[in-house]
Amino acid sequence: MSQPQGPLQTSGTYGFAPSMGSMVMYAYSLCGIRRTSLTQQHYEDAKMATNLTMSRWSAKGVNLWQVDAQQVNLVQGQSTYQVPPETIVILDAYVTIASGNAPIDRLIFPVSRSEYVSYANKQQQGGVTVYWLDRLLSPTITLWPVPDGTTSTLTYYRLRQTQDSVMAGGLNVEIPVYFLDAFALGLAWRLALSWATEKAGPLKILADEAYNDAINQNVESAGFYVQPTINGYFT
Repeated sequence: MSQPQGPLQTSGTYGFAPSMGSMVMYAYSLCGIRRTSLTQQHYEDAKMATNLTMSRWSAKGVNLWQVDAQQVNLVQGQSTYQVPPETIVILDAYVTIASGNAPIDRLIFPVSRSEYVSYANKQQQGGVTVYWLDRLLSPTITLWPVPDGTTSTLTYYRLRQTQDSVMAGGLNVEIPVYFLDAFALGLAWRLALSWATEKAGPLKILADEAYNDAINQNVESAGFYVQPTINGYFT
């Protein structure tokens, strides 16, 4: 007769955060390359591969841990403002309107370059309703109508690029724990293209599966309701 088991004995910690160097060595092991065989050239290729992997992820979708809020103080009559160069895209934006002791936030919406060009009076001042993000290497955001003095600040949520991957100093990859497996497999696939071509195909399949699992978790949980208006059917 089996004895009743006591409570689970677990670590009670949540500190699993392998360094970039550890991730690189693990990725090479998935390629069949032992740690004792790694050379300076291996590490130079890994440095490029880690950053290219993260840049590709930034292009594939919105990574929630890379979203932050930026605030800009607006100046009456000034339409265009600098945007930090690490910004990939603006997700949401609103302006704060001075209204006594209770400022009001009002959502504004993006327009394309073509739509902005179509505005006849680009210096028209008033309550800001739209913005145009000019995605240059040094991006800018242009507001319309131009702030008239009643609007104090612009706040926008942006997707920024991931911080550089650096192996020296035991630094970590800037990703949450549920993306670590996808990163390791994606890095292994990219390195296999140079160092173990026979393993590149199988690693690509595993990397895609791990990325899909991680990206399915990388969402905001919020309800969405649709209620049709059907009063007209009963009048």
